[in-house]
Amino acid sequence: MDMAENVKERYELAKERILEVLEEDGVRGEYGIYFRKTAAFVGEMTDAYDYVDSGKLYEASLEELQERNRRLYRDILPGNYDGSYGNPSYAVKKLGDGYGQLLSFLYTELRSLIAFAYETNLFEMTIRMELFLEIYSAFTCAEEEGKEAPDYEEIRQIIYWFVSDYSELSAKKRLREQLCPEEDFALRIIMDSDLEDIRYLYYFGEYITEEELETAKHLNGMRPEEIRRMADTYTEGYRIGFEVYEKDISKKKTVNILYCLGFERMIRAAVENFAKMGLSPAIYRARESVLWGKSIRKNGFYGAIANRQYEYDHKEDQALYLDRQYTNRRLEVMKEAFEALKEEAALLGGPAVVEVFGEEPFVPEVKEEALKLSEKQQKLEVDAMAAAGELRNEYIRGEERSYTIIAFPVPSIGEKYEEIFDETVRINTLDYNLYREIQQTMIEALDRADHVTIKGMGKNRTDLKIKLHELNDPDKETNFENCVADVNIPVGEVFTSPLLKGTEGLLHVSRVFLNGLEYRDLEMTFTDGMISSYRCGNFASEEENKKYIKDHVLFRHDTLPMGEFAIGTNTAAYVMAKKYGIGDKLPILIAEKMGPHFAVGDTCYSHEEELVTYNPDGKAMAAKENEVSALRHTNKGKAYFNCHTDITIPYDELGELAAVDRDGKKEAIIREGRFVLKGCEALNRPLDE
Repeated sequence: MDMAENVKERYELAKERILEVLEEDGVRGEYGIYFRKTAAFVGEMTDAYDYVDSGKLYEASLEELQERNRRLYRDILPGNYDGSYGNPSYAVKKLGDGYGQLLSFLYTELRSLIAFAYETNLFEMTIRMELFLEIYSAFTCAEEEGKEAPDYEEIRQIIYWFVSDYSELSAKKRLREQLCPEEDFALRIIMDSDLEDIRYLYYFGEYITEEELETAKHLNGMRPEEIRRMADTYTEGYRIGFEVYEKDISKKKTVNILYCLGFERMIRAAVENFAKMGLSPAIYRARESVLWGKSIRKNGFYGAIANRQYEYDHKEDQALYLDRQYTNRRLEVMKEAFEALKEEAALLGGPAVVEVFGEEPFVPEVKEEALKLSEKQQKLEVDAMAAAGELRNEYIRGEERSYTIIAFPVPSIGEKYEEIFDETVRINTLDYNLYREIQQTMIEALDRADHVTIKGMGKNRTDLKIKLHELNDPDKETNFENCVADVNIPVGEVFTSPLLKGTEGLLHVSRVFLNGLEYRDLEMTFTDGMISSYRCGNFASEEENKKYIKDHVLFRHDTLPMGEFAIGTNTAAYVMAKKYGIGDKLPILIAEKMGPHFAVGDTCYSHEEELVTYNPDGKAMAAKENEVSALRHTNKGKAYFNCHTDITIPYDELGELAAVDRDGKKEAIIREGRFVLKGCEALNRPLDE
């Protein structure tokens, strides 16, 4: 019997047994209710598999597809979440502390069956169905022995070994999706479907709302030349990234396309553009399974997020199994996967990302019942992330890859969606040459400085000093990169990696959105360039405020360096935000161009410090490392943090930004939110208009 036949037989046996669970009372009380309800959900998943496999998916009406899609996700939608086993608070209320978390985890992992059913991936469906049955069997055995439930540790061990045993196969399959264009589930939908018939959105197996439907309809209503303009800006940014940094794109054969559903018409045009560059797309799903790298930060293609609180509640589910043995095994598996695909890895050029903005800002509720990593586990995860980053760079070398990111609004941004969409397209295609010349003037002033001072205005308490590198040959070197629309679209910033020693003071922002989460009254204090303290005003408890920042900005590190200092120059984007009242909905990609910003974590030149790059004026970039990244020569594990988060002070909170030379002479660049440096006056025109 070959593997496919074996999996099919296992699947049919698991399916038959789960149907029997629906009719049994082998487990009584609340546990019995849980298992029967969860078995019913798994039954829906096997029905979904049959529906797709038979081809009925492609024959169904839009109304039928919408109803099926709603049924798959209804249980975790905000209106139903209070009574869902996906909600750890409800699970603990019904099933008790400990068992509630275990069984909420199981239910959540089973929800990944949706994607596997639509991909007709029987193996991934089968192993999760067998996990459900193994845990159900443990409860039936316990009841036969006169116990209310099996030992907690017995169930946790079942989960542990499920994750450990299947991590190898899942890691290899996941890496193939990222590196191999022939893994073309999404690509075939994008390229072969009639995109005028929006039923295609339901073929992906993602949650679809009016948001994705209206986005697709809007793009369908655009002229072909408008779609081409969007795609050209996106793909040219990718190509120029290689050109500017003098990397050889001809060595690359694959590009990762990461995007939110609804933009398929633009993505199809982009695929055609990439083909002309000799690049084939690898388009993979942002996964919901712990085996496939589940995260609240979407990495891949994805549809609507059914419930952000649900995803937040399960962000640390790995607390059930994370230990040294598991992290070591995970790294071994990753190494084996890369070694098996090392030729394909060398051909990957990097990601081309389409972000969206306009959703309602999300402020999570912190739940006591949700699983949380212990301090020891947090340290393990930080170490594992660092090791995984180094391993990935070994096979997909930083000095050879590039990327690009562009962002567009979605309909929930408001009634003037179409107007904002058009304005965003304009912002994304501003005059490259105009900004290059203005920013060069700014760089010349900054290159005369020993440090830069930044002070807030009004309620903003920022008071920072940013220490700059000393230039050995100012005629041939520069401290700041002149960034015009290539990898980071839209145009508009100059940036550097500051020296850490001498960089100090308080960074304060009244309100900011980072990695999809809101922070109110965020403060960070820097001492010799490292974060020495931090707080925000989101929660009543200072302890919870600090944990929120540590988890999602510091990514569980005890401290991070200031890896980047930049001055955003895109006043047109700032005016757009003010005009439409959407400042709180803009992605960091645009927000970082609307004032000075400071990145905590790695520098912009992580893993490519030795690569010589030049500004348009021919000067070489000298500030490509700091005292931490310089450790790569002696202790590589301490040199990188594998994170980089930008925090922007908007112009209307900025009192003064000035370049200060060694003698203390100050040259103001921005004062009270306006550019005052001679030669930069054109940046004030959008503000005046």
